[in-house]
Amino acid sequence: MIARIWSGESRLWLLLWPLSLLYGLISALIRLSYRLGLKKAWRSPVPVVVVGNLTAGGNGKTPVVIWLVEQLQQHGIRAGVVSRGYGGKAGRYPLVLDAHTSTSEAGDEPVLIYQRTGAPVAVSPARSEAVQALLAAHDLHIIITDDGLQHYQLARDKEIVVIDGVRRFGNGWWLPAGPMRERASRLRTVDAVIVNGGVPGKGELAMQLKPGLAVNLKTGEKRDVAALTNVVAMAGIGHPPRFFATLESSGVVLQKSVALADHQSLTAADVRALTQPGQTLIMTEKDAVKCRAFAEACWWYLPVDASFADDGAQQLIQQLVTLARR
Repeated sequence: MIARIWSGESRLWLLLWPLSLLYGLISALIRLSYRLGLKKAWRSPVPVVVVGNLTAGGNGKTPVVIWLVEQLQQHGIRAGVVSRGYGGKAGRYPLVLDAHTSTSEAGDEPVLIYQRTGAPVAVSPARSEAVQALLAAHDLHIIITDDGLQHYQLARDKEIVVIDGVRRFGNGWWLPAGPMRERASRLRTVDAVIVNGGVPGKGELAMQLKPGLAVNLKTGEKRDVAALTNVVAMAGIGHPPRFFATLESSGVVLQKSVALADHQSLTAADVRALTQPGQTLIMTEKDAVKCRAFAEACWWYLPVDASFADDGAQQLIQQLVTLARR
């Protein structure tokens, strides 16, 4: 229902419109207070790059963060990552991740980023505290924030916005009548706009999420995902249909697809209940980091990577390399 409201297919958004106006007013006042100096943003001693979005729901932001970190590492740049840590609850903040940090403590996306890149990662509701904790523990050239475009307490040197190229901005209204955290006019003030799928507009960088080989959670075996049979798919991400469409376009015949809430916690019983004997379970990598401790032999995940054909993507990396070396 919420997808139909936000897309404009349902006129029920009109009932929520007054609340959207209030949301927009509060958001604008918060941003204005920082622009006028009424509130002070904390500035890191190393450059900060924010990767965020204008809408609620998944846009492919975390794969972009991973791509940025890996690209910077290839240029010899030491990058750290900070996040709010949605879906996790640590005993104390800031929390600097290590090999034993669980998703229940740090959230699924920070653990995924840490495992994929090996980069230092810290989480905290106050992102400035996460940055300070990283810099106290590591010698870093640059900080990437996973989300936080609207977190103006942390000053930033570059802003990158990721857009779902298929859904774009829905009906264009602020939450809760629409999907917007900020209006589309905010794009005029950011440094780069990355469009995940769909058709990019002028000046936007086109990105595709390219699936890799399916990986077995229990053994680490890799296999062409199309070779899996009797497949049940689950996805606890911001927009599960994107994952199911990726599987089908890769040649997977789905017996069932299960959409879970973004950042939803998972237990062994929850996941085992999704399949019958003889069925294979395929999940996102973000879900897999929550299931490794109790994985079954028939459970697989499908990693995806951000892929760019536009030369502008490498120009963006060169800008960040120059920023990190200043």
